This record gives sequence, C-alpha cells and structure tokens, in this order.
Amino acid sequence: QQSNPAKLLDRTLSSASGNTVILRMHDRLLPASPNWYCSRCSDINARGVLGFGAKNGIYLVQISVAKPVVIGELAGHKERVSGFAFCQQEGEEDVCASTSDDGAVKVWDIHQRAVVAQHSAHQSTITALHWSPVEKHLVVSGDDKGVVMCYWHNRNDIHSFFPEPRAIFCLACSPHHENYVAIGLHGPVGNQKIQISNRQGATEVPCSPGTCNGEKVHSEGAVAGCYLVSGSKDQTIRIWSTARSKVMTLKLPFLKRRGAAVDPGIKERIWLTVHWPKGRPSHVVSSCFGGELVLWDLTKSGKQKWSLLGSADGQNHSRIVFNLSSLCLDGQELLISTSMDREIKCWDLSSLDSLWTLPTLGGFVYALSFSPVGTGTLALGVGDNMIRVWNTLSIQNKYDTKIFWQGIKSKVTALAWHPSKEGSLAFGTDDGKVGIYDTFSSKPPQISSSYHRRTVYTVAWGTPVPPLSFGAEKPLFSLYSCAGEGVILQHDPYKLTAEATDIDKVIRDTNNVKHKLSPHTDLRWKPDGTVVAVGNEDGSIEVFQAPSLKLLCTIQQHHKTINTLQWHHQHGSSPEVHGLLASGSSNALVYVHDLRSVLENPSENPIFITEPFRSLAGHTAKITGLAWSPHHDGRLVTVCYDGTAQVWDIMKEEPVRNYRGHKGRLLCVQWSPVDPDLVWTGGDDFTVQEWALSRQEHTKPPKGKRAQQLKAKTKKKKKATGKGGMRVEETDSLFGDDEKGSEASGGPEEAQSDNEEEEEKKSISSIVLPAVTGIVLLPSSLHATPANMMKNSSKIFHVEKIYSKIMKKRKPRSILPLSTSMDHRPREELQQDCVMLASVKHNSGTSEREHIQLGLFTDRQALYRMLQEEEDGHIDAGHYDSVVYLRLWKGDIAGALKIATEKGELTDHLISVAPMAGYQVWAQAVEAYVKQLCLQEQYLKAASHLLSIHKVYQAIDLLKSHQLFREAIALSKARLQHEDPVLKDLFMTWAAVLEKDGHYATAAKCYLGADCSFDAAKVIAKKGDTDSLRIAASLAQISGERDLSHSLSLRCAKDLVALQDWVAAQEVLRTQESLLGHQLLFSVYELLTVNLSQSGLVSWTCTSTHAWSTSCDSNFLQVVTGVWERVFGVTARDRIKVEDLRAQLKTTENPKVTPNVPLKQLLSHVALDVTLATLSLLFGDWDSILENLLYALSRGSDAGNFTLMSEICLLLFPQGCKHILAQYKQLLESTEEKNSVVAQSIQAFICYHQMYQTWWSQNGKMASAVNGSNIINEVMSDACGREDSVTPGASLNFSQFLLSEPHATFQATQRTIAAIQQKLASLVQQHSHVQDTDPGTEEAQPDTPKPCQEPPGSQGSTEQRCGTAHSKFSISRRLNADVSESLPSLIALTGASVPARLRSEALGLLQKYGTGPALHRAWQRFVS
Repeated sequence: QQSNPAKLLDRTLSSASGNTVILRMHDRLLPASPNWYCSRCSDINARGVLGFGAKNGIYLVQISVAKPVVIGELAGHKERVSGFAFCQQEGEEDVCASTSDDGAVKVWDIHQRAVVAQHSAHQSTITALHWSPVEKHLVVSGDDKGVVMCYWHNRNDIHSFFPEPRAIFCLACSPHHENYVAIGLHGPVGNQKIQISNRQGATEVPCSPGTCNGEKVHSEGAVAGCYLVSGSKDQTIRIWSTARSKVMTLKLPFLKRRGAAVDPGIKERIWLTVHWPKGRPSHVVSSCFGGELVLWDLTKSGKQKWSLLGSADGQNHSRIVFNLSSLCLDGQELLISTSMDREIKCWDLSSLDSLWTLPTLGGFVYALSFSPVGTGTLALGVGDNMIRVWNTLSIQNKYDTKIFWQGIKSKVTALAWHPSKEGSLAFGTDDGKVGIYDTFSSKPPQISSSYHRRTVYTVAWGTPVPPLSFGAEKPLFSLYSCAGEGVILQHDPYKLTAEATDIDKVIRDTNNVKHKLSPHTDLRWKPDGTVVAVGNEDGSIEVFQAPSLKLLCTIQQHHKTINTLQWHHQHGSSPEVHGLLASGSSNALVYVHDLRSVLENPSENPIFITEPFRSLAGHTAKITGLAWSPHHDGRLVTVCYDGTAQVWDIMKEEPVRNYRGHKGRLLCVQWSPVDPDLVWTGGDDFTVQEWALSRQEHTKPPKGKRAQQLKAKTKKKKKATGKGGMRVEETDSLFGDDEKGSEASGGPEEAQSDNEEEEEKKSISSIVLPAVTGIVLLPSSLHATPANMMKNSSKIFHVEKIYSKIMKKRKPRSILPLSTSMDHRPREELQQDCVMLASVKHNSGTSEREHIQLGLFTDRQALYRMLQEEEDGHIDAGHYDSVVYLRLWKGDIAGALKIATEKGELTDHLISVAPMAGYQVWAQAVEAYVKQLCLQEQYLKAASHLLSIHKVYQAIDLLKSHQLFREAIALSKARLQHEDPVLKDLFMTWAAVLEKDGHYATAAKCYLGADCSFDAAKVIAKKGDTDSLRIAASLAQISGERDLSHSLSLRCAKDLVALQDWVAAQEVLRTQESLLGHQLLFSVYELLTVNLSQSGLVSWTCTSTHAWSTSCDSNFLQVVTGVWERVFGVTARDRIKVEDLRAQLKTTENPKVTPNVPLKQLLSHVALDVTLATLSLLFGDWDSILENLLYALSRGSDAGNFTLMSEICLLLFPQGCKHILAQYKQLLESTEEKNSVVAQSIQAFICYHQMYQTWWSQNGKMASAVNGSNIINEVMSDACGREDSVTPGASLNFSQFLLSEPHATFQATQRTIAAIQQKLASLVQQHSHVQDTDPGTEEAQPDTPKPCQEPPGSQGSTEQRCGTAHSKFSISRRLNADVSESLPSLIALTGASVPARLRSEALGLLQKYGTGPALHRAWQRFVS
C-alpha cells in the first residue's frame, strides 16, 4: 500500500454504517481545510497516510514525494473534530484516534473506515489528544476543565485524573514511559506552566510570562531523562529536561519579510507550534510569525541556530501554521504542515524545499467555470472569500492552484470567464459586489460601483444591450449580473466605475410591458450571443433577442423558482441540438426545451411553450447546476441537493451514470473540456471532486420519499413570494443563510466562517415561529396531522433541536407587559374598560387608580402610576433594563442611573445622558461605570471615561495597574507635563517588567525615555553578545557615561578576541581613546597568536587578522615597536604617553598561573608581560623590561607547558645566552645587583631550554632508560612537537646557570613548605569532620603523631636555608628554572658531552635536594 496507493484506492471497503464505499470514485479531490486552533489535529503514520480533521470529518491522504492522493474520509462525529493521532506502534499503523466537540473519543480502523471503540467520558470540550508511543492501546485526552482521560481501547478501560483545575491546551505522552504525560496548561499572564504527570503526582515547570495560547509540547528520547520542547505565545521555544528543568530557551527570529515595524515588547497573536522530526533528535521544527517554518539545530553554536524552510519565493505559508508531522519515506525525510492559508505543504528536510502543495477549501463551492481560452484552467468560487484558479492540465503539479483574495470581502457565489480575453475572470459575491480579476496580474480586481442588495446568483458575458449597444465605442461584450433582489444589471467592463443599467427598463420599452415583471433568478446567453434566456422566481423562462431584448417566447413549465439554465453548445454534429435549453428548478425536475424553430423563425408576437422536449426525473431535491458535454451531442450532467450528480442522454431520455462521492449537497458542475470521461463537481461538503463516468457503478439517483411524492403529486402548491422579490424556497435556498453575510472577512484573527455558519443551513428558512402560540410550523412537505406527526417524528425532533438557534428572530419583549396583557383579556372586559374610560374622562365614574391599564388614555399622573406598576413588575422579573428605560422616559435620570449602578448594568447611553442630571450625578455615574468596566476587563474604555471627568492621574494608574504601560505612557505624554514624575515612574516600571521578560531593547528605550542612560546601556549589555555590548558602549558614550562606555568596549573587545576576531576587536577599542593601552596589548596578543600558529602550537583558526600581523624572522620586540609606531603612533619620543600606557596596563589583572590553564588564557598573560616589557623598553626602564621578560618566560614553565616556554624563548631571544650578554652587557655593569640576578634567571631559562634540545638531539636510548621518571616524561610529552635539534657536540656552557646550589636550596625549601601546608590543611579538614559527626568524642581521641615532623634540629636548618635563599633571590623566587628537575637531564646526557666533574657536581646536588618521591625514583634509576 505504501508503494502503490492505487491499490488502496481501488479497494471496496465497508464503512461504519454498513454501507459500501468505493474509494476510487474520484480521480482528484480538493478536500476541506484542516480545522484551525487545535494543538494536534493532523498526524501521519509510518506508511505515509496523513489524516487531518476538517469540519466534523477526517480526511485521509496518501503521501508520496511526487504528489498527494486523497484516499477517503472517516465520517461519524457530529461536531467539529478537535484532535487526531495515529498509533505509532509497528503493525498498528492503520489504527487512529480522534476527538470532537461532541465530547466523543473514537478509535478508528482506516481500512474498514469503522469505529473500533469509543467513549464519551469527558464532560467538557476536549482540547488535546495523543496516542502513547509506548503503550499501543493507550489514548490520552484532556479537556478545558483540566481533566485527563487515559483510555485503553482494547479492554474499554478508562482512568481519569485531575492534575489542576485549569484548561488543558496540549499534551504529549512520553516516548519512554507509558505513565508520563506532559500537559500544557492555559492560564493568565505570568501563571502558565507545563506539568509532567504520572497519575500519582506531577512535576510543574513554570512557563515564561505570556499566554500559553498556541503552545504545543512534544517529547523526544534521552537516556538520563526525557527532553521536551514547548512553544508559547510569548514568542519563545523552550527545551526542558525532566531531570534538570529548563535546558535551553530559543527566541523566535524577526525575519526581514515581516517588515521593520516589529516591536518585540508586543506579544503578537501567533500560534507557535513545535515538532521534533523523526530520526533527528538534535533538530526541532517550529512555526514563526507569518507562516514561516524554522529548523533549529540544537547542537549548533553561535547566535543563529536556525535555518528557514522554503528559501524560494512562494514556498512558505502565508498565514500562521497550526500542525506539523513528519516521516521517513523512501529514504527521504518529509515534513507535513497545515496552515491558516488553507494549504497543506510537504517539505524535504534535507534541502529545506517544498515538494508539493495540496490546496484545501474553507467554504461551500458555489461556482465552477472552465476558461474557454486557457484550456484546462478551472476557476473555483468558494465560501471562504477566495477565488482559486486551478491549472488542471499541469503535469508536474497535479494541484497547481493560484489563490485570489484581494478586494473580496464575502463568499464568491458566481464566476464567468471572458469569452475571448484570456485571464479575465468576472465574479459575484454574497454581499452583492461584482468585479473582474486579471488572473495574470497581482493587482486587486476592478469592482463595479453598482452593488446588488442581495447575493449575486449569476454573472455572464453577453452581447451589449441599450444603452451600451449604442455608439462607436461600444464594448464587444457586456458583463451581466443577477442577484437575490430579482434585478439583472448590465456593467461596462471597461468602465466599471460608471453606473450599471437595469435591463428591465429595456425589456419594458421594447415589449411595451405595463405590468410588474417577475423577479429574475438566472440568465444565460446562447453561445452565439443572439438570444438570452432569463429565469424567473415564478418558474417561467423568457427568451429575448439581442440587442433589443425583444421577447421571443415564454416557457411556463416549472412551477418553482428557476435555479439554473444552460444552452447546448454550438459545435454539435446534429443541427437539432443547437437550440436545446436545459433548465432546473426547486421541484427536482429537469426540463429540456427545443427552441430551434423559435430562434430560426421568430414570430412577431411572443409564443408560449408549455410542453418540454425532454423531461428528466430522478433527482429528489432542488436542481442547482447543469452542464452540457462539449464532446457529445445531447449529453447533460445535473447536480442536486440530494448529493448526487446525474449524467443523462437527452435524446434517449434516460440516465447514464450517477456519482455519489460527495457527503453533502451539490451546488455546481462542469464537464472537462479535454477529457469526455471527466466531470468536476463542487458542493457544501467543502470539496471539489474530479470523477470519471466510466468508473461509476450507479446509473440512477438514489430513490427517496421525495421521488414518490413527485410522481403522486396531483395539485400545485401555493408559491411563496419573498419580500422585495428575493428567491424564496419551500426547502433550503440555494445559498442557505449565506444571505446573512460572511463573518470571515474580519481578517486573519477570524476562525473559519463557513465551518460554523454554512453548516447551519438545515431547513431553517422554512420555519416560522408565531409570536404568541409558540407552535413550530413544519415545512409544507410535512402536513400537521397526527399521523404525519408520528410518521415524521425524526424531522420534528430536528426542528425542535434547531429551535434555540432561531429564537433570536422572535419578537422582542414588550416594555409594558402588564398593560399589554390587560389588552388580551376577554372581549366583555375590554368593552367595560371603554365605559370606565369614558366615565373617567368626563369625571362621572370611579377613580382611575383602580385601573392602571387606562393610564395610556388619561392624564400624566395616571400614566406615572401605570409606569410605576410596570417598573415593579420588571424588578420582580429581573428586567432591570426595562426599568431604566421607563425611568428615562419619565425624566428620572438619577433614578435610572441609580438602579443601573446597583445592578451593574450601566451603558454608554446612560453615561451620555447622565450630565442632564447634574455634574455630581454624572461624575458618580462615571466612577461606577469605570468599576463595572474594570470587572469586565475593559480597561481602555474605563480609562477613557475617567478622562471625561478630568481624572487623568486615576486613568493613568488604572492602565498601569493592569500592565497597559504603552497606553499609560501615551496618555501621560499627551496630558501631563514632560517633567511630571509620573511619566518617569511609568517608564521605569515598564522597563523593569520588560527586562524581566527578556525584552532588553524595549526596556532600554524606556530607560532612555526616563533619562536614565546608564540603565539603558546596562540593560542592552545584559544580553552579553558582542553586538549588544558594542551598541551599549556606543549608547553610553553618546550619553556621556565615559566609564561605562570604557568598560563595555573593553568587555566587547575581549569577547571578540576570544572569538579570534582581531579586526573587530581593534575597531571597538579605537572608539575609546582611553583604551589605547589595550589596543597595544591586543596587537601583541595577535602577533603572538599568528607566530605561534606557524609552529603548530596554536591550533585554532582566526576569524580575522590585520595585514601587519605576520610571522617575524627578526627580533620580536623590534617587530612590535615597529607596528606600534606605524599603526598606533606610539614611539619612544613621547615619554609621557608611554608612561601613561604603562600605568594603565599595570592595573590590568595578571594573576599567577597554575597548571592546566587554557592556552588562550596563558597567551593573554604572556602578551601582557611582553607589552609591559616593550613599553619599558620605549621608556628606558631597564629594571622593568628584564622583570617582564622573565615573567613572560616563566609562565609557560609554571603552567607546565614547556612547548610554550620554548617558543617564547625562540621569539624573544632567538640567538640564545650570548645575545643576552651582548645586548645587556652595558646595562648589567651599570645597574644594581638585582638586575644581574634577573638577567641570570633569564639565562637560566634559556639554558634550561637548550639543555633539553641538546638531550633530545642525542640518541633516544637514554629516554627508554628513564621510563619511571614521571617528571621528565611529562616535560618530554609537552615538547614532543619540537623538530629543532642541537648538534650532539654542542658546548654545555648552560650548565653553569643550572647547577646553582642556592637556587636548589630555595626550591627544595619551597617544596617542603608546600607539602607541610597541604598536610596541615588535610588535618584541619579531618578535624572539622570529626567535630561535625560526634562533638562529644573530641576529648577521647588519643594523641596522634603529627605528620611530616622533621628530625630534631632540622627546623632550624630549614629556616636557615629559607633565609639564605630569600636574601639573595628575593625578587626572583619563582623565576629560575627548576634545578632539581634539570639535574637528571644533565646526568642523562651521554658521551663526551658531559665532563666527569659536571656529572659529579650534578649527582651531589641531586642526592642532597632531590628528596621528592618522583624525583628520587628518577635519579636512582639514572645512577643505577
């Protein structure tokens, strides 16, 4: 079935009702639109069958990469389908579940089209549904009262639980555990949450502020807890973990196509649906603002984690997306989306392109029309206020449809293509408008300035008649329209702004008609344009000759309203068919008249025709459409309210084929202009179906009671005439209650109008409600005899069911019920009232006080007494609005306001008349009305009323208290002074709320509005990305906050340096003159990074670098000074500037490094040392330059990164120790001893580096001999990347700097002190633990020997060694190479490289100071 959908289509299956359904009844079908505003109303199974709820049914579509195929419908719900889900278990793909507003949960088998199980346990509207991915029999549903139902359909077992009394908006079952379900709750702003429930408890995860309307949750697997994605109206997507709460928050991108006027502080009306695609655990698909779909990569780093689906124009949805589902089919990952634009799209998740689009319909299909010029172009007039133009001959896209909606504000009820101008399409609408669309243009249509008062039934192109037939510039064709008021208008297609003409005037003038013409209901021009047939409300058909509209004949055969007319085409092979006119009316009969003799030989006087050429009986309801076959002679197709389409052979007067694929009444039909076997039909089931005659098994319409009634009919029923000549039917009118107007023209926020409005056209137009008796009169077909009442009890029940829908049409309640009821007494009493009234008028009878019903006819006092009685009666009945009106009539405005205030029924009208009672009464009424409006949550209206009594501050406080900050600020700025503190308080309060919600840009604008520039810059920088920091620094600089701008620019530059974006970092620093020192620092950092990348030490890639940052072959410091002079203008001549830069950088934090410091951080420390050394060089401070160079060398050693230390040595001192002595010889002779010590330490580090180079250059056998030395192995592993070598016979002059006993003494003492401190800390920690566990046992603890105790007398020797070392090397305690570590390496050097004296000296120092465990084991192995 997955590979060949045609096999599934051709199967004959049994429906739930037992009727046989042939799925292959139609070839192509445009289904009804998926229902809107449902959290899960569509789903797809593993075999590629998509199901979606539309109206009260479920459509099934076979999905493939090439095209969709509608394979059937599940019918059984009585109201709108609100949820749909497939079972995802293997082997159960054909089982699905649905929920509806009728309260039922049904489980279906899509093969049998039958309900397997169902329940109606919910007492409220069902809002959410999901089939458990773990338990194949478990269906979970939730309703708007917070009740969750778990239904095991295999054993008909229902468990319910009530996690919280709040509306459930969506839910998702866990894919790992059948007992867990995530529930999205609907609530007020700031109080939304997602619950993860297991029927024994719940874990609550609070949502961010914003109404939860539109959120959908879906879970995807993880080992250590489920991950859950949720979308909310607050424009965020959140990834939750059941183990760690919130994991990630994603903000919807503001796409360029939405325009620039998007305020992130406004929570727009969006529907944010989310979906975890199958097979992609690290990706999430979500909808966006205007119909865009976004694919989120959760593993991607950086700011933009999303990709937009449908990069090409026209691929995206144009309205919000409601549901998403995915599957893997034939190796491709597909995504299916449904949207408010009434399109179902299929996406390829690999290429992010749309594969195909399936258009759907959101209303009745009123009109179909094939273009006579553009072959195969079919226009559809639909009740969703749109026209669709379908290229039915497209090979690549079987549903190549273009939608036209501009300028259309109501249902499209009539269509007509221009006979010769391609792309020109005329249309008529339910609100009486007529227009012309150019389908090849994107421009709005031309609308005629002449409107009909009622629904347009027909538009047609024909020969111009007077006055358009006069003159040289007359159009070739005129546009005619016929509407419900019974008028036919002629429009000039080139001057639609001109007034249209009524053809009745021409008919009267030409035919000298004096009587009133019958209202017209249809017209049809003969294809050659010579005559026009006009159908009337009284059932007559009149044929007029063009252009004078002379009446040729009148056909009086039908006895009910003519619904449709159709002339036979002119290219038939037989001449006898050229004059055939088919007509259909509400009496279910189709008549065909042969008018050839009348047309060929017209008489001077019109003739009457009372007998048809052919009579076609078989339909059981009103005829709504006719179409002649363009491929045959005398072949006619008719459609009817009985839900079938019938093909007739006119010449044989017999039925040929009957199509029964629709689920409702048919309204229009067209025969394919290219295939004689194909017919297109549309109806009130919201579908257009293409079907083949050869595939239909039925030849006649289904028989019903209506057919027998037609045969047994012996008398004509009295025709009902509507007011104003409109079309009135005994059963439903052609357009039902569409004459009420469309409710879907309100814009994108409206729901589907036709789903709710058009389905109510169930014989309502024939029902009358008498005002007094309350008896329901049935349609004329149901005679009100007791026998018929019992016989038609089901129809009576249907009438009673819709009684409540029509109650609003009854007569309104009387405001004077007591006096009215007195006038309905018996006649004798009424006559006695006349006598009493005469006595009162002539003062000869009793007082009228006893007869209040006479108050209308006597004086004012009697009237007031009557009105008081009426008021008392209304108060007892609770009709306070009537009491208010009576008091207003009496002039008691204060009394009317008082009772309206007490009952909470104040209105705008009452407030408008309140000033008539005085200012105090008016002010009190306004204040009471404000309280009433606040209870009704009409805060803007309440504030406006406060302004009317000059209470500006109270109005502002009201708006502020309900978080309407934008409106409150607008009101404050319009009414208050600029310096008023209330305005600043509003800005600050709103800014705090926005900052809490994460809308930093709008919060910054609020701070700026309150003249708090510092806070504005801080809140923008709160996001922390480089762009925000840069904007915040610029804002602070403009506002004069120099210190803040300085810190933000530096912070932004550091973040850019961390991203290796050197050019951008320097641009940021260049905006601040006070950051010149950091410009120099980052230039050195960049030079170090570029040079170290040449050696392979730096592995990362730079985002951007400067042209001057190249590898240097000469002295590194000289390169740095050259760059500073060329780029930054820093030279040794400006000593004051150099000294200021030194002072600035010395305040920069440069802490002591520790092992395992990241290389980037280590390089930043080295760059600072080199920068300070270079500045000292320019300033001539030789003390500082040596110290900083020594710090730069030692950082690699302190961090355990020997490779970095080696590379820094090569960069700073490429010529080794001799270069140092030569360069600083004069310096060393003229300065104090401490500088000599620093220089010696530098030489020691260089020698340390040379020693290991010498060792690595010799034979590697010695390395294997010292495998036990962890220290040496670690050092070697750090430097394993070096390829430099030293000749084995090189001089060992470096040894004199490494074999330093004072340094060895000091370093050994440091190691001893560190070990003692570590053990003391361990003892303190153990002691604290003992006290915490058992304080009472402290005294009972025996004395324990102190660890690390030295032998007697050793403490003094340690202190002595420390004092000696510190006195000599106080400034370089940590800046000399490790002597103890160097000794084993010297001993390891073999051959003649190391003299015996040197080896003996090294061995002696090693035995004396190599006391560490690792070092001791290493040198013992060397000695052995």
